[in-house]
Amino acid sequence: MSLVDLIMPKLGESIMEATILKWHKQPGDKIAMDETVLDIATDKVDSEVPSTAEGIIESILFNVNDVVPIGTVIAKIRSGNATQTAAPATTPQPTYEEAKVIEEIPFQPTAAQASQANTGGMRFYSPLVLNIAQSEGISMSELENIPGSGQDGRVSKKDILQYVANKGKQAAPAQTATVIAPVSTAAASPAPAPAAAPQNTPVVYQGNVEVIEMDRMRKLIAKHMVDSKHVSPHVTSFVECDVTNLVLWREKTKKEFEKREGEKITFTPLFIEAVVKGLKKYPMLSSSLDGDKIIIKKDLNIGMATALPSGNLIVPVIKHADQLNLVGLTKQVNGLANAARNNKLKPDDTTGGTFTLTNVGTFGSIMGTPIINQPQVAIMAVGAIKKRPMVIETAHGDTIGIRHMMYISLSYDHRIIDGALGSTFLNFVSKELEHFDLNRAI
Repeated sequence: MSLVDLIMPKLGESIMEATILKWHKQPGDKIAMDETVLDIATDKVDSEVPSTAEGIIESILFNVNDVVPIGTVIAKIRSGNATQTAAPATTPQPTYEEAKVIEEIPFQPTAAQASQANTGGMRFYSPLVLNIAQSEGISMSELENIPGSGQDGRVSKKDILQYVANKGKQAAPAQTATVIAPVSTAAASPAPAPAAAPQNTPVVYQGNVEVIEMDRMRKLIAKHMVDSKHVSPHVTSFVECDVTNLVLWREKTKKEFEKREGEKITFTPLFIEAVVKGLKKYPMLSSSLDGDKIIIKKDLNIGMATALPSGNLIVPVIKHADQLNLVGLTKQVNGLANAARNNKLKPDDTTGGTFTLTNVGTFGSIMGTPIINQPQVAIMAVGAIKKRPMVIETAHGDTIGIRHMMYISLSYDHRIIDGALGSTFLNFVSKELEHFDLNRAI
């Protein structure tokens, strides 16, 4: 019999911690190889952790809602297979309080930005700290004043629990001592002592309202959106695009495409194909900012915003989109969209994006002003395709015709992308879609 360490697995590029959502097994339970032991969550995706050995759960080292660094031993399995050994540990694993937390979203601030933590700037909190604050009735303004012992002054689990403990031990205000003094001929009645302000008084909402508690993912999305606006000065440019050729080509070929490839072709892979061509010509749009250094990403990994059945949003990433043809893009788009809708995305499916596309037209919007997915510097939105009468310029004069029209918008980080570059890129993508070859072979 031997003890096998179950390690918190690596969950993708730059993800350094995960929150334990649920244990499927308890000490004493039997476990099979690859059977799910627990569910975990990062700031990107929920995932299952399978067993790396067959045997009996000997011990569980962390509780639900604990935030655990990657590489930490989270459970021990007693296995009858002596050949199975624990993962080698060349250096001692850090405890939760010692771990350095690095998040891809929101963008990790530089040293100059990090100093804002103690000077009134925005601070970053892990999901666990926010959950504890909510359950203990600690407001955000109160949370901002808690001293942090973590990296860059971040509030750790230990810090907030110590604050809660000390708060409970605070004695009631001492009674004012009675002082005997000579009676003045003009003695006035002593002013009454001010009543202590009630702590954590629940907010009362007027009228007929329904209060809905945000779920964990919605809280993370809200935080990421605020962080992105805080980090990047957003500018949005718009262009009107005639996609008539694109629409007619898809109508003509979609049945043959599905019969031959076993996949339904949507507009999304066609949009991504045009975006990739634009990024190759204008690589600054596929970059990130590290202090005063611009990091241009040579690997074109396109994120596509996908709505979940819950109404939340997730952004799976098509890796190396520039190396895929239209069939390959279609299979990647459909596969990731289906995995997202069925909660089957792997942690690596949502990391490494260099540019994001969102289709606001799916829900009927004709245009949108999307928020940049940090640490990227640009995001493009495509609106609903509508038939409209348009002026058509020809060599023989102008005519009026019914055309399939669509608005495209591009939000970009004005720190490194000026209006000229943003608009030039957007117009290039638009022209690629407008000049789509109606006779193109599948």
